[in-house]
Formats: sequence, C-alpha cells, structure tokens
Amino acid sequence: MTEAEGAGGRHVSFRVDLPSEEIAGHYANFLSVWHTPHEFTLDFAATQPPQVDEDDPDAPVVVPCQVVARVKIPVSLVFDVLKALNENMTKYEARFGPITGPRGEGVGP
Repeated sequence: MTEAEGAGGRHVSFRVDLPSEEIAGHYANFLSVWHTPHEFTLDFAATQPPQVDEDDPDAPVVVPCQVVARVKIPVSLVFDVLKALNENMTKYEARFGPITGPRGEGVGP
C-alpha cells in the first residue's frame, strides 16, 4: 500500500488494485514523453526490427515502436513521479550496483 497524510493529519492508505489481465504487465524498451498545458503523456513502447530502405542509401533507418501503454498524468504529479523513480533507482543501485546505459556506460553522475 502507498501511504500519505491526509487532511486533518489523518493517516491515508491507498490500496492499488490490479486487474487480473494486467498482472503480467507490458514490456517496453522505449519511452516518448510529451505534454500539454494540463498534462504529461508517457507513451511506453516496444521497439520493432529496424526498417532500412535498401534502394536509398541516404534514407534514415526507421525503428517502428509499438505503444503498449499510454499514461497521462497531471502536471502537478510530475515531480512526485520523478521523486519516486529517483528513490527507487537509488534503492536498486544500492542492491544491484550501478545502472548502465545500452552501451555499457553509467547513466548516473
């Protein structure tokens, strides 16, 4: 459960219920983020094999990305999301070691 302090100092617990069809989750290795004045949209996607136009050597390589989940969050929640990710990355690295990027370089400071 996620916990917080509500109005009047009362303890509040959030129970997160996960529908059975979502238990396995969705694999994503790509993230696209965009925003409007009112919300941030996070598109989680799985990359597909690159497409190369063999007839045009100057054409860019296109990597199709299939969106597996689109999450919209209010602007007021963005810092809480970043804080939660940072806290969990710190815990992960304390337990398993530094997180490295796709080419093996560290992604932290």
